[in-house]
Amino acid sequence: MLENVMRLYNANFSPNALRVRAVAHELGVELEMVEVDIRAGDNRAAEFLARNPNAKVPVLEDGNFVLWESRAICAYLAGIRPEAGLYPDGLKARTLVDQWAWWQAIHLGPAMQKLSFELFLKEKFGMGDPDPTVVEAERKATDQFLAVLETGLDGKDWIAGALSLADFYLATTFMYRDQAGISLDEFPRVAGWIGRLEARDSWQKAIAPLLKLFA
Repeated sequence: MLENVMRLYNANFSPNALRVRAVAHELGVELEMVEVDIRAGDNRAAEFLARNPNAKVPVLEDGNFVLWESRAICAYLAGIRPEAGLYPDGLKARTLVDQWAWWQAIHLGPAMQKLSFELFLKEKFGMGDPDPTVVEAERKATDQFLAVLETGLDGKDWIAGALSLADFYLATTFMYRDQAGISLDEFPRVAGWIGRLEARDSWQKAIAPLLKLFA
């Protein structure tokens, strides 16, 4: 490990790892990347399971401190650079960030990720054809939740008012939308918001390793 540099156990195709990379770049926090080959089963090795018994990436190591779950890692990194304001101290401001973070985790994220899996990742990784029943159900759910996000962005550039962790959490949900053919034509505020986020230098740096995989 590089001296005084935190280590991130990473997989480039993982939306959870992507959000940590993006937040780290936004904050200017240097991370040493350790690539975990999920398809080869690296995440099932005893050495990795000792760090995260859930066998999932990302995992952060800061000296002897080990942390898993991407949102916890992002909050930890934001605490190192509080001046950036990504996880504000004010009670109302912070709980608004938490509100959208949990909404992404429980509602929008699962729907869009299942739809992206059926319409893109299944074929990409040779896992069979899309299931029409799942596609229909998750497309309906995705549109329902995109409408909620559209309303939430009324009059705002960022979902919690100022740029925050919530924007990065939400943005990773959209990482395969083009490949999966998920249209935002009916959600112009969402389209504008994700365009702003993806234009940030931090996002461009974080997404670059993934884009190489699909070049």
